[in-house]
Amino acid sequence: MAVENVRPTRLELLRTRRRIVVAKRGLNLLKLKRSALIAEFFRISKEAMRLRGDLRGRIAQGYEAIRLAETIEGPTRLENISMLLPDVPAVAVATRNVMGVRTPSVDGGSFQPLPTVSLLDLPTSVDEAVRRFQAIYEVVLDIAEKENALRRLLREIEKTKRRASAIENVLIPRLEGVVRYIKFRFDEMERDSFSMLKTVKRKMEQEAEGVAA
Repeated sequence: MAVENVRPTRLELLRTRRRIVVAKRGLNLLKLKRSALIAEFFRISKEAMRLRGDLRGRIAQGYEAIRLAETIEGPTRLENISMLLPDVPAVAVATRNVMGVRTPSVDGGSFQPLPTVSLLDLPTSVDEAVRRFQAIYEVVLDIAEKENALRRLLREIEKTKRRASAIENVLIPRLEGVVRYIKFRFDEMERDSFSMLKTVKRKMEQEAEGVAA
C-alpha cells in the first residue's frame, strides 16, 4: 500500500504501530527458529559425516570378508550359498517432526536368521561376510535418512531466512514509513490549524478595532 493512500488518522496510526509490534515479534520468532534449525542442521550433519566415515571402513571390511570367504569356500560354493540367503527386509518409511520440518524416518526391519547349508552350519567366513554387509545396509539407510533430513532442513532454513529478511527489510521499514507520514500530516494539519486560528484572531481584532472606532 502506497503511503499516499493512507488515511492520516489517529486510528490508522495506532493500527500501524500495532502491526509494527506484531511484525517485530514475528521477526524475533523467525530468527529464533532459524538459529534452532541451523543448530539442528549442524548436529545431524556431524552425525552424517561420522556415519559416512564409518561406512567407508565397513565397506572395506565387508569386501575383505568376501575375499576371505571366496578363498576358503571357493567362488562356486560361495555363489550357491548366496542363493539361499534371505532377502533384504522391506523398508518402512514414516515421518517425524524435526524443528517443525517433517522428515522421513526409515526403518530397515530385521534380517531373517541365516540358513543352514547341507545340514551344516553356515561357514564362519561366509557368516562373517553376510553379517558385515547386513550392517553396511543398516548404515546406508541411516545415512539416507539423515541426508534427506539435511536437505529438508536446509530448504526450511532458506525459507525462514527469506521470510525474516522480507519482514526486516521490507515490511517493517514500510510500516515505519507510514507512521512517519501520518505524523508528518498531523504536524502539517496542526500548522495549518494554528495559521488559521491566527488569521481568525487577527480578523476578530481588526473587527473589534473597527467597532471601537
